[in-house]
Formats: sequence, structure tokens, C-alpha cells
Amino acid sequence: MSPVSVAKTFFIALCITIAVAAVSVLLWWFGMRMPGKNVSTAGALSTDEVALREELRANVQKLAGEIGERNMWHYAQLNAAADFIEDSLSRAGLRPRRDSYKMHQQACHNIEAEIPGAEPEIILVGAHYDSVFGSPGANDNGTGVAATLALARRFASAKPKHTLRFVAFVNEEPPYFLSGEMGSLIYARRCKERGDKISAMISLETIGYFSDAPNSQVYPSRVLGAFYPKVGNFIGFVSNVHSRPLLRRVVALFRKHAKIPSEGAALPWFVPGVSWSDQWSFWKYGYPGIMVTDTAPFRYPYYHSSNDRPDKLDYDRFTLVVSGMENVIQDLDKL
Repeated sequence: MSPVSVAKTFFIALCITIAVAAVSVLLWWFGMRMPGKNVSTAGALSTDEVALREELRANVQKLAGEIGERNMWHYAQLNAAADFIEDSLSRAGLRPRRDSYKMHQQACHNIEAEIPGAEPEIILVGAHYDSVFGSPGANDNGTGVAATLALARRFASAKPKHTLRFVAFVNEEPPYFLSGEMGSLIYARRCKERGDKISAMISLETIGYFSDAPNSQVYPSRVLGAFYPKVGNFIGFVSNVHSRPLLRRVVALFRKHAKIPSEGAALPWFVPGVSWSDQWSFWKYGYPGIMVTDTAPFRYPYYHSSNDRPDKLDYDRFTLVVSGMENVIQDLDKL
């Protein structure tokens, strides 16, 4: 190779390296740099959090242990889960409503409970209650539903500034995932048609598994892995680029009170994992939304398997996430 060719090759390689470095810096600055002081380890549970832990454990056991796999192939169990959610919200003093639609001549139900506020803006907290085919779905997504129910109970007697809405969504898992038959997409479309002013949608998705083992956390790309921990001891907050302001507010509020490490990322929706839950449905209709997650397949060894059972979860750290989200909702309501 001639000296000119060597110089040209070196120049091209240098330009590529600089470009990659520049993109990485911009990605970190814009999408990954989060406000607030993070903690490095999980703290101890308070007396109230111990009670919350047992409440969460009982709800996950009911959904994934007693009811078990719940989807359109196990339709009776899907309805049993809907009945349980509705009854839980009623016993909390709320008035649940079924937002139903037909699929394959069978009724499917999103279930909502609303606490009216003085202002029309809505803070919506939701989780899907179906499980993937072949799995009892303890973490995915019994944890999200258990958290939604626990949070609804704690705000049931509140007099909020904004309307608080708690929703359990049906048919998030394949084959309905990211399709027109996904329960949350139908629900979000109806919200848009009614003119609902949803200022924040928080999707609770697979939030109960944590690990202190080295290299227990992986990422969808090496670029992301260069910026985030390799130990899966944190809770993640994820959004698309449009929802970045909401994401940063939520992370800052969570870190203000939380006793568990947290990480956040506002990334393009097409990055693997970013759109993998019900927040995607609300993005489709222009609403800001985020996902709270333990990162699911990037950490959880029993993801979408028959071993996704209640005994696989870390209930102490799961509780700290839910307790932190209670504070987030309280503070979001004040803004």
C-alpha cells in the first residue's frame, strides 16, 4: 500500500472514530445524563414498607401462583385476573370501570379507576395483566399489576391537584404486542378521541428482579453498555425522545426520595427494549410516557418462561421501587 493510501485510510478511520465519539457524547448528554443524586445500594425497609412488601407479595402470588397463565389461550384465567383487579380496586374504595372491546368474538377488558382532581390534566399509571403464552407471568407482569393496585390503594382517599388514573391493560403480550389489538393501544386511542389530557403516562413493566452478581446486567448494544452499570441492582426509567422532559422529572423525583439505585435513558423508540410495553401505545397518540422496568430480558433469566414464578422475585427491592413511585406520583401531582 502506498504512503498516500495509508494516509487516506488513516484519515478515514480517524474521521469515523471522531464521529462515533461525538455521537456517543451527544447521546450521553441528551439521552442518558439524568438529574438528581443516585444511591449506590438499596436501603432497609421502613415499617410501612414491610407492610407494602407483604401486600405486593400477596398480589403477585394471586396472579401468578393461584390464577397462573392468563391470556386469550387461557381465557378463563384472563377473566379471573380481570375480576381480581376490579375487586381489589373496589375494596380500596374506588369505582373501577371496564373499558372493553371484542376480539375473536370474546370480550377483553382494560380496567381503570380514577381519582378526580381539581385540574383536567391526568397522571396515568398502568400495567398489563396478561402473561405470555406458556408463562405464569410473576415478574412479567404480575409485579406491574401488583404495584398499580398498591399505588391505587394509597391514593384512593386523596384529593389530588391532577386527576389520577390507574389502569390495568389486557393483551400486551404477543401476538398482540405492538399491534392494533393491543389493549393499551385501543385504550389510548379512545383517550385521544375523548380529548383526555394525559400529561404523564407511567408504565410499570417487569419490576421485581435484581441481582448483585457481576455482569448480571446486559444491554441491547455495546454503546449503551459503555454508559451503564454491569450489575443489575438498579431500577430503570426509559422513554422515547419526545418524552424526555417527563423522564427527567420522574427520575429527579424518584432520586429525591428513593432508597434503591436508578438509571434513566431517553432514546429513539426503535432501540431494542425502549418501546416494549404499554407506553408505546400512548406515544402513538402523542402522549408523553415512560416505562419503569428492571430491564426484563436484559437481566431477568426467567423472562417469558414457565419459570417466571413468584419465588424468583426480590420483594424487598421491588417494594423500594413501588415506595419510590408513590413519592413520584405525589410530587408530580404538585407540579
